[in-house]
Amino acid sequence: MNPDNPVIRLCTEGMRAEADGADDTARELFERAWDAASDDYEACVAAHYLARHQPTPELTLHWNAECLRLAQRVGDERVAAFHASLHGNLGRCHRELGDDDAAREHYRLAASHLAALPAGPYRDWLRYSVAEGLRELSAIEPSPAATGFEDLLHAMCARRDLRSLCLVLPAYYGDTGSPDDRQLLAQSARMLHSERRLPEPDQRRLGELAALCESTVD
Repeated sequence: MNPDNPVIRLCTEGMRAEADGADDTARELFERAWDAASDDYEACVAAHYLARHQPTPELTLHWNAECLRLAQRVGDERVAAFHASLHGNLGRCHRELGDDDAAREHYRLAASHLAALPAGPYRDWLRYSVAEGLRELSAIEPSPAATGFEDLLHAMCARRDLRSLCLVLPAYYGDTGSPDDRQLLAQSARMLHSERRLPEPDQRRLGELAALCESTVD
């Protein structure tokens, strides 16, 4: 984004106001950005931030849908990284309004666009949110090793085994059901198993889970 663009500048000021807890000021700045937008791209950016400051789920849904509509009209690399977040937001809105079918579809679409985001904490956090929505709405087939991993993760937490958790938990919690995510879960389990750092019963169980994961990866 061009920081000298007037609309982007207003949105940046709005984000600073958000960070300071001045929500009314932030919303006013985002509304000014919307009014100042001169093309679909600028309007898309402003709509994204306006959606975060709506008083009802219905209005939040409206602004997220408007943002997606504008992003689709822009249709170039400037908005490629927007779609995962937009569909994730729409999934959450539909879920809050009780439309689980629409929520599932948007969470699936969000998962399909995650690869367009650069690697880093933002993509990881969005992946976790999308994966959580998919799981809770039964929108993906659970990994056959899911229950076993949950038990192992609880045991690691009880032991405060942060090092082991750091390796396995992100792959488990960020599993959106894609072949790549299932492969990552299998690799993470196998890497931890090779460390031989768990108590014997858990070590043995982890080996079984790693083999089960590997058997289900194409």
